[in-house]
Amino acid sequence: MNLNVMSTAPQTWLHDINPIAVPLPFWPHGIHWYGLMYLAGFMTAWWLGTRRIRAGRLPGVGPEAFGDLMFYAILGVVLGGRIWYVLFYASESVFSDPLLLLRINEGGMSFHGGLLGVMTAVALWSRKHRLHVFDTMDFIAPLVPPGLMFGRLGNFIGGELWGKYTGGNWGVVFPSGLPAQFDRYDMQGLRDLHATGALDQYARHPSQLYEAGLEGLVMFVVIWLFSRTPRRRYAVSGLFALLYGCFRILIEFVRVPDAQLGYLAFGWVTMGQLQSLPLVIVGLVLLWLSRRAPVLEPQLPPVESKEEEPA
Repeated sequence: MNLNVMSTAPQTWLHDINPIAVPLPFWPHGIHWYGLMYLAGFMTAWWLGTRRIRAGRLPGVGPEAFGDLMFYAILGVVLGGRIWYVLFYASESVFSDPLLLLRINEGGMSFHGGLLGVMTAVALWSRKHRLHVFDTMDFIAPLVPPGLMFGRLGNFIGGELWGKYTGGNWGVVFPSGLPAQFDRYDMQGLRDLHATGALDQYARHPSQLYEAGLEGLVMFVVIWLFSRTPRRRYAVSGLFALLYGCFRILIEFVRVPDAQLGYLAFGWVTMGQLQSLPLVIVGLVLLWLSRRAPVLEPQLPPVESKEEEPA
């Protein structure tokens, strides 16, 4: 065995993924993986929600009304997530480039804004259908984590929102996270440098994948299994808020804050942590309220009878 070859082999992975999934000759930006990840999240939520509607998990609501709910929720996610991101993370840029609000396929969405958008949509829809807003929220909550997982995978593919340096011989080297001295290298030049191990010291935590695993996969498994049994009102929503808040605060310790904001206090508090702390509190309050709340029992949606055609 050649030990010299082993010692010089790269111990890290160079991020080399084209963010454009489908190039289009008539549109220079093409179709980005980020946009496709959002589409995958919406489709998964629709499929899971349809299963729950058929099982009567939202009494009195049929497929057509559920379709309206999903339409409202999608608008809430896109509008709330983008507007919140621009307000808190890119407020200065939007004045010089107003079209920034529309370029969601390039990234830049806020979960907290998307959550507020969905809550607003759910409140409007629930009022229209005369349902308790938290019965609808408890129904929606298990459908959200897959979308979070796909969204974070989109962040990873796009090479954005990376983590801090690992300080070891492992991690991911993100070209966008390299010092300015490497700006003169094209991708092939970076590949050659990485093959020598020269970029290993710049390897970072793939915090996007951590979030995809915790906020996406783990949350989905826990909340889906928890909600399979009818629970008291507020319980499912409370568990969702608590888990997301805790996971996001935890991962922010290894994630680099947005450059335009930096750390907000004590050299470690980030905007993500500051906005997630209320979710932990809300989650605990909702779980406490659920102790004496009623249980929403499944009720199969009514079968629509077809009128007999006249002879």
